[in-house]
Amino acid sequence: MHFFFDCYSKVKKDCFKFIKLQETPKEKFKNKEKMIRSFLIPVSFWIASKTKNKKPFIVGIGGGQGTGKTTITSIISIILKKYFNLNVFKISIDDFYKTRKERILLSKKIHPFLRTRGVPGTHDTNFIFKFFKRVKSKRFRALKFPKFNKAIDDRYKKKAWYLIKKRPDVIIFEGWCVGAKAEKNNTLYKPVNSLEKLNDKKLIWRSFVNQQLKSKYKKLYKQLNCLLYLKAKNFNLLQKWRIKQEKKLLLKFNKNKNLKIMNKEEVIKFMQTYQRITQNMFKEVPKYAWIIFNLNNNHQIKSINFKKK
Repeated sequence: MHFFFDCYSKVKKDCFKFIKLQETPKEKFKNKEKMIRSFLIPVSFWIASKTKNKKPFIVGIGGGQGTGKTTITSIISIILKKYFNLNVFKISIDDFYKTRKERILLSKKIHPFLRTRGVPGTHDTNFIFKFFKRVKSKRFRALKFPKFNKAIDDRYKKKAWYLIKKRPDVIIFEGWCVGAKAEKNNTLYKPVNSLEKLNDKKLIWRSFVNQQLKSKYKKLYKQLNCLLYLKAKNFNLLQKWRIKQEKKLLLKFNKNKNLKIMNKEEVIKFMQTYQRITQNMFKEVPKYAWIIFNLNNNHQIKSINFKKK
């Protein structure tokens, strides 16, 4: 425990600085000290211990829309860098979305829903495989890879892409569907919401997405050395939290005329495309994730469970 207190004293300034940047005048971060001391520092110590035998150590972080993956990923990254002096790179599966043009073509070829970013099949998995291959290479060379701008629903121009100059000790790979597994085919017949019922009567979209999980994404997630999962209580909470995220984006990019930021009704409709996989993850991921963050109704970490050491 002495090490935890020592760690907290050395990282709290940087952690609080990051948290302040995420706050708005109307919404302040509550219980940040407890979150860092009681949950994120112990997890960071666990991750750091794994880097002794494996570099880069690839950490997957999954969890539904708005669960706080970006915040938790960023704070863990700060702790690993500041206290353990590790070279950490964090990346979201969202940054590997296919371009808007590619998704439009996919929607015309297979199903209109695939124009909307999010579900397995809308990411450039070949690019992700290349990324993992390059960062694992013993002959590492500097590499650039995409950065996605959700405000315009497309990739940034190449000059704004990420650049990794040095091979990381830790890679944190986060995303809403990171760690998701395919459903059994017979469970696809029953729609989970009105969007599926009215617009996917022949199961074309559901079957395509599920097949992506069975094949490309199953292979992709084998690249991870461990999986952390942020577990919310229900899907309604995720919708509420995602609406808050969109409001934050609006405040951040309010001068941009090319905004693709959604209102409340659009968020609810948008999230229906995520619902099936998210609800399946609620049930299945806790069975095989290494660490589970249990979230309460107030968007805070209630407890963590270490499933594997």
